[in-house]
Amino acid sequence: MSRSLVGVVLIALALYLGVGVLLLVFQRSLIYFPQPRAIGGPDRQLMLPVTDEQIVVTVRPLASSRALIYFGGNAEDVSRSLPDFAEAFPDHALYLLHYRGFGDSTGKPTEEAIQHDALALFDKVHALHGDVAVVGRSLGSGVAIRLASQRPVARLVLVTPYNSVLELAQRQFPIYPVRWMLQDKFESWRYAPAITAPTLLIVAGQDEVIPRWSSEKLFAQFRSGVARREVIDDAGHNDIGGRPEYLRLIRDAL
Repeated sequence: MSRSLVGVVLIALALYLGVGVLLLVFQRSLIYFPQPRAIGGPDRQLMLPVTDEQIVVTVRPLASSRALIYFGGNAEDVSRSLPDFAEAFPDHALYLLHYRGFGDSTGKPTEEAIQHDALALFDKVHALHGDVAVVGRSLGSGVAIRLASQRPVARLVLVTPYNSVLELAQRQFPIYPVRWMLQDKFESWRYAPAITAPTLLIVAGQDEVIPRWSSEKLFAQFRSGVARREVIDDAGHNDIGGRPEYLRLIRDAL
């Protein structure tokens, strides 16, 4: 009996360690799902002036003082939002970032690399347009909020935002020391207290990916009077963009 028990323990330990190694090695494959770019030719592309990779931005150029920068989700082709955004925001120049490895951008996505590119994009856009609003959806909400804590963003919109990817990962893999394993933590709560731009959080009432409590925890981190939240009660994480309230709420916030 003792030998059998030892054998079971060793097998369980081997499985635990094996899965842990897989999570450690392939963790970014569980966060980022690069998509090809579907919409827009060369006249709808901007190349960011970064030295290590080719970073592509889908754009709708416009001679306006107002601009909108959009950071999408972890499996999103942001170019698909261009037609709807162009119609909904006719007085804004539009800049939609393709993360590294997404669209025609080269390289591999990481939190720090994406943030570096986001800052470069904002600086380029702000040099052309005095009033720059930033919208981040899902994974992009973490990119947007960190950017807004470091640059003079005019207005900020966070769609299906989370308090922390680390926190979500810890709940999904509770038997592993995720805090020490995870490389890209996207801890939005760290940056919320530094935000001064008027901020709107758009929450999906039936979000099956980012729990409601995570969005609520993030909302509680903002200073009083800076942020407000709107809940689209019957929307899920992936279909919120198709709800009629979605673009209206963003437009009203801008």
